[in-house]
Amino acid sequence: MRHSDGLSRGEGYEIDHSAFSDEDLRDVSSLSFGEARPAKPFGRGTRVRYIYTMQTDHLIIGQGICGTFLSYYLQKAGMKVMVIDEQQPFSASKAASGIINPVTGRRIVRTWMIEEIMPFAVDAYTQVGSELGETLISQCNVIDFHPTPQMKISFEKRLNEETFYLKKPAEQDQWTEFFNYDFGAGEIDPCWLVELHPFLNGWRKKLKELDELVEEKFDFSTLDVSQTGSITYKNITAKNIIFCEGVSGFTNPYFELLPYTKMKGEALIAEIPGLPRTNIFKQGISIVPWQDGLFWIGSSYEWDFTDPGPTAIFRERTEAQLNHWLKIPYKIVDHIASERPANIERRPFVGMHPSIPTVGLLNGMGAKGCSLAPYFAHQFVEHLTHNTPINPLADVQRFSRILSAKI
Repeated sequence: MRHSDGLSRGEGYEIDHSAFSDEDLRDVSSLSFGEARPAKPFGRGTRVRYIYTMQTDHLIIGQGICGTFLSYYLQKAGMKVMVIDEQQPFSASKAASGIINPVTGRRIVRTWMIEEIMPFAVDAYTQVGSELGETLISQCNVIDFHPTPQMKISFEKRLNEETFYLKKPAEQDQWTEFFNYDFGAGEIDPCWLVELHPFLNGWRKKLKELDELVEEKFDFSTLDVSQTGSITYKNITAKNIIFCEGVSGFTNPYFELLPYTKMKGEALIAEIPGLPRTNIFKQGISIVPWQDGLFWIGSSYEWDFTDPGPTAIFRERTEAQLNHWLKIPYKIVDHIASERPANIERRPFVGMHPSIPTVGLLNGMGAKGCSLAPYFAHQFVEHLTHNTPINPLADVQRFSRILSAKI
C-alpha cells in the first residue's frame, strides 16, 4: 500500500518510491524470516528499510513430542505460536519405538499415573490423527516370552495381583513358527503403538502451512528476556518462551541446574518378512512394528555411557539374541541411537520458571514421552490459559530454590 509520505509498506519492508515509477518496483511479498535482502531485486537506487517483525503469543523451542503437543493445544486454545526447530533425522522422538506400555520393570508394576495418562494419550493421538488424515495410534499388545522358569513363575504371581493389564494368551503355541521359546508367554493388554514419524512430520507440515515454524538451530545469544515481560528472539516478539528442546535442555542457561540425567537408547531397524505386525514381541529385547514395513528392535536403556552413537557391542549382542530367539530370516537395514532427557526423579519438568515468569519448560519425559507428553502439554496449556494447577510432582516450581539461586 502506498502511503502519503511516498513509502510503500508491507510486512517487513518500506520502499521509497520517489525515484521510480510503479513499473520499476518489485514485489517483496516473499520475504522469508531473517532474510537480509529482498526476495526479488528492486530498481537501482531504491531505498529499502527492513522492519520485518513477527508477533506471537508463545515461542516454542523444539518440535519433538512435547513441542508438537504443546503447540497443538495452544492453537486449540486460540493462541498464536511460533516453533523453532532444527530438522534432525534421528532426534530422541524420531528414534523412539512409540510404545505406550502400562506396566514396567522386572516386577511388572504399573507405570506412574497410567490410569489417567494412557486413555488421555489414546484420545490425543486419535484427535490429532483425525486432523492430519492419519491413523496415529493403534492397539498392539506386548507378547512377553518368558526366558526362564523363574520369570514364568514371577509373571504368574503378578497375574494374580494385576488382573487388569496382565493375562495369559489363549494359545501358548501360536508363535512357534516364528520364535524359539520353552517357557510360555504372557500378554500385556492393552498396549498402544504410536506412529511417531507421521505424527511429527504431519504436524511439521501443518506448522509450515500456517507459517508457524522456523527451521533453524536456536541461538541463545539472540534471545532477549525483557524485564518488562516480553520476549524477543531475532525479529520475533512473544509473551513468553517455552523450551521443549530435549537433550539440549542440559545446557539451557535458565534450567541447567535441574537434576537432568542422560539416558541413551539404541535400536536396530530390520526387515523380517512374514513376521506378524499385530503384536510387540519381547524377550529381553523387543521387536516392534515400525514405519515402512520395518521392525524396530531394541532397546538398551543406558545411564552410564561415553559414546552417544550406535555401538558395535549393542549390535553384536542384539543380533546374538535374535539368532537364538527368531526362527525366520531377517535383515538389518539400519542402526540408530539417541540420547533422551530423563531426570533423577523420573518425573517430568513442567511449568514456568519460578523467577522469570515469561520463560517456561516442558521436558524430561525420559522413556515415557509418548504417554506423558500429551497429558502434561495439555495440563500446561490449561495452566497458561486458565491458571489451573500443574501436578506438583511434575511442576518445575518444586525446584524453586535451586532455580532462583542462579538469578
